[in-house]
Amino acid sequence: MPAPTPRRWRSGTEPATARSDLKLRYLLSLTFTPLFALATAGFAVWAANAPEFGAPSRGTLTGFAVACGILTLFAAVDLVIVVRRRRTEL
Repeated sequence: MPAPTPRRWRSGTEPATARSDLKLRYLLSLTFTPLFALATAGFAVWAANAPEFGAPSRGTLTGFAVACGILTLFAAVDLVIVVRRRRTEL
């Protein structure tokens, strides 16, 4: 009996023709955009009201606020992209 062969050989174009699960990306972006926005506001308020030499420091809290702000921006852009792609593809 001959050795089994793969059902389909890879063509090498998978990254160009790959498709993502738009429903899952939509759900995740819709969930995490407001969550990261609230975290950004919370860390910003906490940093503004933190004592100068407290623990955690103002710099740490500001860093967390900036990181959450970047994640908010990333999730919002992904949400816009997913909504646009769903309109054209579905």
